[in-house]
Amino acid sequence: MIYLDNAGTTKVSPEVKAAIAPFFDEIYGNASSLHTAGQIAHEYLDGARKTVAECINAEPDEIFFTSGGSESDNWIIDSVCKFAKLKGKNHIITSAFEHHAILHTLEQKKKEGFEITLLPVYDNGIIHLDDLEAAITDKTCLVTIMFANNEIGTIQPIAKIGEICHKHGVIFHTDAVQAVGHLSIDVKAMNIDALSMSGHKFHAPKGVGALYCKKGIPLFSLINGGSQEKNRRAGTENLAGIVGLATALKLAVAEMPEVSARETKLRNKLFTELSKIPHSKINGDMEHRLPNNFNMSFEGIEGESLLLLLDDEGICGSSGSACTSGSLDPSHVLLSIGLPHEIAHGSLRLTLSKYTTEQEIDKVIAVLPKIVEYLRKISPVWDKLQKGELKYVIQ
Repeated sequence: MIYLDNAGTTKVSPEVKAAIAPFFDEIYGNASSLHTAGQIAHEYLDGARKTVAECINAEPDEIFFTSGGSESDNWIIDSVCKFAKLKGKNHIITSAFEHHAILHTLEQKKKEGFEITLLPVYDNGIIHLDDLEAAITDKTCLVTIMFANNEIGTIQPIAKIGEICHKHGVIFHTDAVQAVGHLSIDVKAMNIDALSMSGHKFHAPKGVGALYCKKGIPLFSLINGGSQEKNRRAGTENLAGIVGLATALKLAVAEMPEVSARETKLRNKLFTELSKIPHSKINGDMEHRLPNNFNMSFEGIEGESLLLLLDDEGICGSSGSACTSGSLDPSHVLLSIGLPHEIAHGSLRLTLSKYTTEQEIDKVIAVLPKIVEYLRKISPVWDKLQKGELKYVIQ
């Protein structure tokens, strides 16, 4: 199997598996207990918190462990909104192509009386800072802009966004689920007030994440009960997962220069070779982009068919469109950068990891053009394009 859906999830690395193994049958005390087993567990919890903090240049008491990125996103938005209501503020700014963990949460906030501004991301998938500056009002309580997009991999000017927010006294949160472990992050230098991460995006187990929340930023209790996570998130800590997250992040930061260079080289090889397919286009900015992200559209085909035939060849990828409740809708991310529905439907995302080999990339390059050619031969849309009954969108 050639696994190229690492933006969806990654496999747990051998180093992480070894690090967490003792927490199932040796170091299994409750970190809240006073006995020796509990205190040993608590030391590992503190150590993991310190490690995560060091990896993003935060303080340990600014790190809160969660179940993943979605929970972290929901937690910080809910907290800021509760605080904002007390201050008479009700305006939130985000981008048009955020993850649904942000957009769906903000839809709920809209029902609660908050005004939501969606900044455009333009054809390169990057917001314009002038748009942000113009959107901020005296009612703005939060700006939440993702660090790097999960579908097209484009990276936002985070430090400059944070600078603008701080100039206006607005809290700045970034969903960095796709960036942590893949890009160098310094929350202080980048003017970040709150940041979400998820371990399974960088070879840690699923079901564990973290929220960085700068001292002084309001963070209300998420779950009531015990006193875990400084009385803000009750429930016995997932110590094995937390240690796994910290181990994976430390390793990712250490390996980042080498892995990033290698992924970029392989990714660029994909772009160079597959761009030779007629009537295809690269989605998103090429310069400000995650090193492991490939996203292209191929006119005249359906992404789902492309995925199924790739899967028959043992290649795992993902499409720009999603099936929900029997209806087919194109990706909101691809629509937000101006792609027509029919082009968004024919998109493919491949995301690499440190385990991806050049031989695997070469197989994709050998197989994909043949699949696209086959799908176009049986496509009524392609037939009309060839006959001139429809005009090509991608020249």
